[in-house]
Amino acid sequence: MPFTMDISQFKSPAFLINELICRQNIRYMAEKAKISGVVFRPHFKTHQSVEVGNWYRQEGVSAITVSSVSMARYFADDGWDDITIAFPVNSREVDDISELAGKIRLNVLFDMAEQAENLGKKLTHETGFFIKIDVGYHRSGIEPSDSESIDRILRTAEKSKLVFRGFLTHPGHTYQAGNKQEILAILSETSQLLTELKHRYQGRYPGIISSTGDTPSCSLAENFNGIDEIRPGNFVFYDLMQLRLGSCSFTEIGAAVICPIVSVYPGRNEALIYGGAVHLSKESLQNPDGSRNYGLIVPFTDGRWHSPEGNDYLVSLSQEHGIFRTGSTWAKTLKPGDLIAVIPVHSCLAGDLFRIADCGPDSYRVRIV
Repeated sequence: MPFTMDISQFKSPAFLINELICRQNIRYMAEKAKISGVVFRPHFKTHQSVEVGNWYRQEGVSAITVSSVSMARYFADDGWDDITIAFPVNSREVDDISELAGKIRLNVLFDMAEQAENLGKKLTHETGFFIKIDVGYHRSGIEPSDSESIDRILRTAEKSKLVFRGFLTHPGHTYQAGNKQEILAILSETSQLLTELKHRYQGRYPGIISSTGDTPSCSLAENFNGIDEIRPGNFVFYDLMQLRLGSCSFTEIGAAVICPIVSVYPGRNEALIYGGAVHLSKESLQNPDGSRNYGLIVPFTDGRWHSPEGNDYLVSLSQEHGIFRTGSTWAKTLKPGDLIAVIPVHSCLAGDLFRIADCGPDSYRVRIV
């Protein structure tokens, strides 16, 4: 039965979630983890929504990942009691972390001994910690060969209520890979590095695990040999970046930004939309001709977005508005007041910009069932 909605609500840009697609994505990843024998601890920073979180619960998920203390508190208030904050401890938040650790099973992240020292002084309840390992992304973490820094963290933590859980990484350089083989090669190298570290320390710390998580490798891998836990997040919505990487098909994309057409310029094959950097971010991809792509434009009718009609994409963004190139026959028929859907380059950022969690008065989160 087709789903209908009152499109009069779309007066300004709106973030639209397809519940059926998202639930299918969650179910698929949960089943893959189960078959592979790894713990599924999904990252919730992509959706930041209690309601979407419940869709995970219904697939048996009981442990989650977040990227900030405030996000951990938000989901703890909804009953999630096994949370990893996958961002190195901010020493200015040690009081808040200590308070939260008294309420839930909390894991934190260190890549410097000073972080462990600062938090350890404040803790009154047992708190798990992972050591962040840099496997090639070079955003944060300790080099796998840097035993001195690892041991210093472990020695510091032993003086407090901190409990070592294992080694954690985020191989974000899969997002710069050129093809599936490169992505899987990064996962293989990550698995090998984490396995070697775990073997080196598990005699002293029985039960430690290796944890990794990025949507490209978790989507494409057929197994996770050597890995104990996966933490993908973006897969719940996917986006244009994941489509380009081959991590998903177009039919697996579960979110889009609905925007009104403001003006059309047939002479230069362009149109102006109400939808800019404050709605989509300025994340972009490079097109084959060298131009930048800030989002794929697709038809939006009957309350849902449809497959691309041609080479229609955003070529520039200002704060509130965007220009898209009307490459297809369908796009050339658009007129002011029509609605189009933008498949965002990065759905995590677009979702955050729309504040999915609290659904403010200027944004709409509409589920398609």
